[in-house]
Amino acid sequence: MSAIHSTSSRRTAALSLLCLCTAVGTTSVCSGAEPAQGRRVILVADKTNAIVYWHDIGAATVTAKAQATATEAEKYAAFPADMATLHLAMYDAAMAIDRRYRPFLFAPERSDAGASLDAATGSAAYEVLSALFPSRSEQYRQAHERFMAAIPDNPGKARGIAVGKAAAAAHLERRAADGRANVLPGYEAQEAPGRFRGKDPINRYWPLMRPFTVNAIAQFRPPPPPALESAEYAADFNEVKMLGGMNSTRRTAEQLELARFHSEPPATYFTRNFGRFARTTADTADAARLMGAIYANYADAIGACLEAKYHYDTWRPQSAIPLAETDGNPATQADPAWKPVLATPNHPEYPAAHSCSAATLGELLRQYYGTDQVTFTWDSKVTNTTRTYTDTDALADESRMARIYGGMHFRYSTAAGAELGRRVAGWTMGHAFMPLPK
Repeated sequence: MSAIHSTSSRRTAALSLLCLCTAVGTTSVCSGAEPAQGRRVILVADKTNAIVYWHDIGAATVTAKAQATATEAEKYAAFPADMATLHLAMYDAAMAIDRRYRPFLFAPERSDAGASLDAATGSAAYEVLSALFPSRSEQYRQAHERFMAAIPDNPGKARGIAVGKAAAAAHLERRAADGRANVLPGYEAQEAPGRFRGKDPINRYWPLMRPFTVNAIAQFRPPPPPALESAEYAADFNEVKMLGGMNSTRRTAEQLELARFHSEPPATYFTRNFGRFARTTADTADAARLMGAIYANYADAIGACLEAKYHYDTWRPQSAIPLAETDGNPATQADPAWKPVLATPNHPEYPAAHSCSAATLGELLRQYYGTDQVTFTWDSKVTNTTRTYTDTDALADESRMARIYGGMHFRYSTAAGAELGRRVAGWTMGHAFMPLPK
C-alpha cells in the first residue's frame, strides 16, 4: 500500500467550545476545543480496546447480506443507523461508569465506579446486535463468550454486564419502529428536463428514519441547485463533461486514480475507515465517545443528504449531458454518446452524498479535537492504496474533486453536500458528547 499526502485550505469558522488538548503517546487528545491552527493532532491507528472488538463485528454484520428478514434491521438495511445504535449503546454503558462526558440517552441516577467498563460495553454491544440481527445470534454468542472470558470473574464484571444490558435496552427501545419500514409509493421517474431518470433508486427510506441528534432530517436542507439556464450550471456541466467522461482526453491518470480511490461502496468503505478511529486510543471510554459521535453524526448527515436528494430529485451528468438539448441553456451542448468513466450510484444528483459524508467527518474531527490540523489515514480496496490527510478538510476536498473526475456529480452538488455535512457535525458536537461539568 502507498501513502499519498493530501492537504487543503482550512476553514476558519469559529467554535464556541472550550477544553484543553493534551498529548498521549503519539496522539494528541482533545475534547471540543476551540480550533487552533497551531495545534497538531496525529492519530495513529495502532491501539486496541473493547470498542474495536465490537465495531469490527458490527461492521461485518452490516456489510453482509441479511440472512433473514425477522427484524426491520434485517429487512431494511441501513448500516449508518445500525452502527450508530451499536456505538451509542456502548457509549452510554461506558458513561454509566466513567462519568466524564454527557450521556446520550441512558443515564442511571448513580454511577457504579466498581463495575467493569469493558464488561458493560461488551454486554451492550452483544444485546444490540442480537436484537437487531437475530439470524446471527450464534455468531454473536460465540464472540460474546470469547470477549467475556478475557475479563476476570468478579462482582465488577457482573455489575458491568447488568449496566450494558440496561443501556442496550434503552437504545433498542428508542430505535424500535424507527421509520425504515414506512411504506413508500413506487418511484416514477419524471421526463422533464433536470429531473432524475433512474429506475428503482436506492435508500429512499433512509430519510424517513428517526434522526439521532438533529431535530428533523430536513433541518439543514440546502437551497435549490442552480437553474438549468444559469451560467453556474453551464460551467459545472462543461467541467464534468470534459473531465468525467469515459473517453476524456483532459483527465490525468492521477485524477482517474483519485476518482477510483473514492469509488468503493459506502458500507465497506466508511465502516472500515471509521474503525481506524477506534484504534487511536487504548482508553475504552474515549474510544466509545469518539465512535458514538462519528456514527450518530454520520447517520444524521447521510439521512439529511438523501432527504435533500429526493426532495429536489435532479438529474445526474449521465442523463444531463446526453439530453442537454432539452435544458434550455445555450452554453451546454449535448453528447448522446457521453458516459461517466465510473459507475454512477442509483439515486438523485443533489447534493453529493460522498461529499456530505467526508465533510461531516472532517468537521466532527475538527470540533472533537479542537483543531483543523488533524492527521489521519484512509484506505481504499478499489485501488489498494492508503492516503494520509493532514487537516480536517482534506478528505472532503479530495472527495469532491473525485466525484467530478469520475463523472458522477456536478461541482455545485459536491459543494452543497460538503456544507450540509459540516452543518450537521456542528449540531452534533454542540448538542451531545460534551464533558460533564466538574
